[in-house]
Amino acid sequence: MGTFTIDSKVMNYLDKGEGPVLVLGHSYLWDHTMWAPQIEVLSQHYRCIVPDLWAHGQSDAAPEKTRSLRDYADDILALLDHLNIEEFSVIGLSVGGMWAAELALKVPARVKALVMMDTFIGYEPEVTHAKYFGMLDTIAEQQAVPAPLVDVITPMFFAKNAVQDNPELVANFREFLENLKGERAVDVTRIGRMVFGRRDTFEDIEKLTLPTLIMVGVEDMPRPPLEAQLMHDAIDGSEYVVIPKAGHISNLEQPEVVTNKLIEFMEKSI
Repeated sequence: MGTFTIDSKVMNYLDKGEGPVLVLGHSYLWDHTMWAPQIEVLSQHYRCIVPDLWAHGQSDAAPEKTRSLRDYADDILALLDHLNIEEFSVIGLSVGGMWAAELALKVPARVKALVMMDTFIGYEPEVTHAKYFGMLDTIAEQQAVPAPLVDVITPMFFAKNAVQDNPELVANFREFLENLKGERAVDVTRIGRMVFGRRDTFEDIEKLTLPTLIMVGVEDMPRPPLEAQLMHDAIDGSEYVVIPKAGHISNLEQPEVVTNKLIEFMEKSI
């Protein structure tokens, strides 16, 4: 593990493997360990850089200047410059895919390939925007995730049969939500507002001309396949894969399917 400091705030990141660089971005409310099944395989052929999002994992709360996902893309660029990494590919799931697209738009000459999983880079639809901001307000006010919200949020991340198929995965996430308290809970909601109040990156989507793979769990509730299809239609030459028996955290519900597709895509793209 490594650390990188921006404006006195410490970013935690994993740096594992050798070869062409892959930068992996995890989901909101998770951390770099979410990618463990993929890193175990990818790090045999690639150098994997996996930061903990601000206020997630072992990273501090976001620096004051980091107020949007475009700002966060700048923070990742600063980390990569610090590591003397010029060229890289990005694999992002959920918010990881949102800032991955911003990164590819900022430095197109440096990004070799882009994978966006279970994500959407357009505006948050009005109904879900209101719903999520209401949840964030409640968590910030109570400095905790109240039990009724734990019951609402937990199943949103998984396929409908996940409790039977991946009981430990679901139980660990529920436990994380139950233990999210105090200032840390408030810091996490600040990131949530960046995620769900993001800009409409569709304004620039035609500029994404690099090799692009879009994957989505067939049962993803927060980011349904329709959204992934819209991005695929808008990005010339992109690949589109629907992952069976998977929800929002598709890489952990169907790790082998996802890992094999990532290897196949990277081998032909970079």
